[in-house]
Amino acid sequence: MSFFKRYRHLTHTLIIAGVAIFVLWADQFTKHLVLQHVQDDTYVRYIIPGLLRWNFAKNVHGAFGLFGSNAVMLIGMAIVVLVLFWFSFRDAAARSRTVRIAFGMIVGGAIGNIVDRLHYGYVIDFIDFYRIWPNIFNLGDSCITVGVGLLLLSSLVARRHH
Repeated sequence: MSFFKRYRHLTHTLIIAGVAIFVLWADQFTKHLVLQHVQDDTYVRYIIPGLLRWNFAKNVHGAFGLFGSNAVMLIGMAIVVLVLFWFSFRDAAARSRTVRIAFGMIVGGAIGNIVDRLHYGYVIDFIDFYRIWPNIFNLGDSCITVGVGLLLLSSLVARRHH
């Protein structure tokens, strides 16, 4: 592999890693802020009355309350999904900065939730659009969702150009 190809590969990897590290940090930082204000499991703070509140929740289940509550199984599933995403989108990541950023968002969010499961035995959720969305979630979950959306949009755009 030539120097330029190795350099390009390294910069692509650094973009994914940098985004993942930033998302992981932001996810853990926001959860830390919430935990500083939680006196008990009934913590609720209205941010935009009628729309958005911080509502502390211990999520022992997988995405959207699915997939049971076995932490080891959920961590294993997260790792398997990350590997499948990587194999599905690695060629696209080599061609697209958007895909690299999206994958970094997914990795960072997933690692944030894995860290929670390893440290607490559950994932800390607190973002609650209680009038329009039934599930409470966190910043890592948001980044995973946005990252998957970007991957899907990128795939659609790539298909239109071929």
